[in-house]
Amino acid sequence: MPVTDAVSTPPSGRDPGPETEDAVEMASGLDALESQPADTSRRVLAKAAPPLLAVALVLALWQLVHWLGWSAELPAPAEVAASLGDSLADGTLLPSLGHSVLRCLVGFAASAAIGVPLGVLLTRFTPLRTVFGPVLSAVQSLPAAALVPVAVIALGPSEGAVYTVVLLGAVPSIAVGVAAGIDQVPPLLLRAGRSMGAQGPRGALHILLPAALPGLIGALRQGWTFGWRALMTAELITATPLPGIGRMLADGNTAESMSAVLAAVTLILAVGVAVESLLFSPLERRVLHARGLTGR
Repeated sequence: MPVTDAVSTPPSGRDPGPETEDAVEMASGLDALESQPADTSRRVLAKAAPPLLAVALVLALWQLVHWLGWSAELPAPAEVAASLGDSLADGTLLPSLGHSVLRCLVGFAASAAIGVPLGVLLTRFTPLRTVFGPVLSAVQSLPAAALVPVAVIALGPSEGAVYTVVLLGAVPSIAVGVAAGIDQVPPLLLRAGRSMGAQGPRGALHILLPAALPGLIGALRQGWTFGWRALMTAELITATPLPGIGRMLADGNTAESMSAVLAAVTLILAVGVAVESLLFSPLERRVLHARGLTGR
């Protein structure tokens, strides 16, 4: 029986005493505490169900194509899982995954430290945007495969060449995205900030960047994506001392093993999905919800 049923209702025409009111409040609090774990479980299940169903659907279609023999070179999902298991057993999977993730994290942090201030400067100084805006857009449109030979010739097949490719892939994307987000900030808000003394770096820190925060998150997400793709291309082409997922992809291609190639591709996709699901999507939802831009 619910706790609230145990609390007797006072007779009609009589005000409930302090003890009755305290009992009702305590019962309501207990009911709320009992319902919180169930509500949390339902929210977690609702968020996890769509991606899990999508993965299950892809695996089912993949297995169906293998059974029907539509592609003679396509291995079954179990063969790709076995290839991942072999890489884990021989000690190449975790170091390769760790090296790639660490490189992208360091490269992304450096790209954000360069790209965000550069994007702000582009919006504050029109001549700077006129000169460098087209250059950044042009570099952003270059495929990473075109940047790797330049970095390797300039720096040799080294970690520096890999990080250079990541920076060239991510910095223009972040700077252009930040500038686009700041362009959407209402001018009235900036004028109000200036009237209160928020000018120069102080205005950028306390008015401009908070107002452009949704666009800033989008720019960082895009920068991560470009940097991750550039890193995979650099590892695929550059013979660096420390192996990465791109090296696993290259080794699978050299061995003409479709299972090894798809295993490396699975790792690349898994890292991308994990970063999106665990970092950027929750951060974006939190910011939009705080500003009343979403009902969730």
